[in-house]
Formats: sequence, structure tokens, C-alpha cells
Amino acid sequence: MKGITRRGLTAAMLAAPAVARAQSGGGGGGGGASWPSRPVRVIVPFPPGGSNDAVARPLAEHFQASFGQPFVVENRPGAGSTIGSAEVVRVPADGYALMVTSSTFSTSAAVQRTPYDAAGDFEAVTILASAPLVVLAAPDFPPKSLRELVAYLRANPDKVDYGSAGPGSINHLSAALFAQKAGGLQMQHVPYRGMGPATTDLAAGTIQLLFTTLPSARGIIDSGRVKVIGWTGEDRPAGAPAAPTPKESGLPDYEASIWWGLLARRGIPPAIRDRLNAAALETLRGGRLAEYLAGEGATPQLLPPAEADAFLKRDLSQWRSVATAANIRVE
Repeated sequence: MKGITRRGLTAAMLAAPAVARAQSGGGGGGGGASWPSRPVRVIVPFPPGGSNDAVARPLAEHFQASFGQPFVVENRPGAGSTIGSAEVVRVPADGYALMVTSSTFSTSAAVQRTPYDAAGDFEAVTILASAPLVVLAAPDFPPKSLRELVAYLRANPDKVDYGSAGPGSINHLSAALFAQKAGGLQMQHVPYRGMGPATTDLAAGTIQLLFTTLPSARGIIDSGRVKVIGWTGEDRPAGAPAAPTPKESGLPDYEASIWWGLLARRGIPPAIRDRLNAAALETLRGGRLAEYLAGEGATPQLLPPAEADAFLKRDLSQWRSVATAANIRVE
């Protein structure tokens, strides 16, 4: 999913401090001036130690410094992020329960039954950053680029195995979307319990392909045990291998990415939402969060609320379409 341009982001970041000061001092309606008057919960629907947790903690620290109340991170993992997500819609839309989540929010809603309406019950306060996936191939797999991969798959339908971190994961759906956008190609999905076993089998040639995040594959890439044959987005991470993008490979309609964002229950007062958006943007000016996201190969995509919410709805729609077309369902 595409966000704002780098030029637009720079202009927005320069304007952020003035916007934050104006919003924190003015009334704005909807309780914005008096909020927060007590601690705010920041729910992370994943276990401690993962990327979502690493994003949430410096963000919460910045909010606490900006707004003068504790922002308490709560890890509520389980069921592909749905347990923690359900907690957000269980409480009022008053700005005292927020959620830091990622693209798993969308992929889970696409492939399983959830106790909430992902689009109707949530709105995006902002999208912080996004990162493309890297397409890796086994050492002895013939294709050396995405263009060659498409030709090979056309000539060898259902003879290529690709791995994922599990059914319905971003790895699984990104590969399924690739097959659809390349003309209905056929590959065999091999689900694993996490990326560790998948990358090991890729290096050994047990599977031929893997669509994954740069951090999870950096070790085997640096060791030369696999081939980097492409990216799933136009923004290559800084310092990453110069493999072709989809557009460079004749697939202009294909794009897949992971993202990290700040969500709230739909109906949060606009003045509170706008203050959070402006304060979140400031975190990308530097510091621990900006450094962490750069290490994840991510590009800042901090969108104003309306654009962020449109981004979230497009992402949900895309993965639901992919899951339906590929008959991907997790019960």
C-alpha cells in the first residue's frame, strides 16, 4: 500500500511541532483540550519483544512526555492479534485505549472470523511506516529476478514450493497476490511455524521461494546462502541488495508491504485523534523509534488521519480480495 511522498512527509514533519502546540492548547471540541486527564492504555496485540512492541514503547514514552500522563503499554497477544484488538472495541471511544499494530491486523481480518468489524470498529490515527518484503530464492533455483521467476512459473506450474510463517500470514498472502497479479500463476504453499524454519529450508533447497521481511532474512542474505531476486515494493530499504522492484519487472500492479500504525476505536473525538497524529509524527524526526524503523528497512509513512484511515481500508480490502481469490481461510 502506498503512502505519502518523501517530499510530502518532510513538509508535514516540519509543520508538526506548530500543529501539536496549537492542538494541545486549543479546545478543538470533542474533549480534546481536557484529554488526557488520566493514564492512557496502549494495547499491543502481540507478545513482548516483537516489532510491534518495539514500536509501541518509544511511541508511548514520547506521548507521555508530550501530554503529561502515563501511556501504559499492555501486551495482549493471541489469535493473530484479534484478542488484543477486541479489547480496544470493548471500551469507549474516548482516547483512553489506543492500539499499536501492524499489517497482521489486516491479514488476520482477511482470513479468519474476528469478534469485531475491522473496518467499521477501528480507525487509523496514523500509519507510522511501511516496508516492502524481499523475495528470496534457494541457491540452485534457476530464476535470478522477478521477471525470470514469472517465466519459470509459467513453464512449471505447481512445481515451485514457497514458504511462509504460517497460513494467512503476510508472507503467504504476499506470495498469493504475486501469483494473481502475474497472471494466475500456480505455486505450492508450505506453511511453517515461524520464519526461522522457513529460512533454514530455503537455504537447504527444500523450498524454492520465500517472501519475507528484511530483518528476518538478513543473516542468510549476508552469508550468501540464498539469492535476492526482488522486492515487493518501490522503496528499497537503504543499504539493501539492489534487486528489481515489481514495476521494473513488468508487474506495475503488484505491491505488498508490512506496516506499523496507531489505531483507535472508531468515533474517537477528532481533536484527540489530531493531537495524537501530530505527536506521533514528531517521533519520526529522530530518536529510538526512527532508528528502529530504519533498521527494519521501513520508510516513514506517517499520514494525516483521513489518509491513514483510507490506507487502512484499502489494505483490508486488498487482503480480503486476495484471500477470497486464493481460498485462504484460517479457522
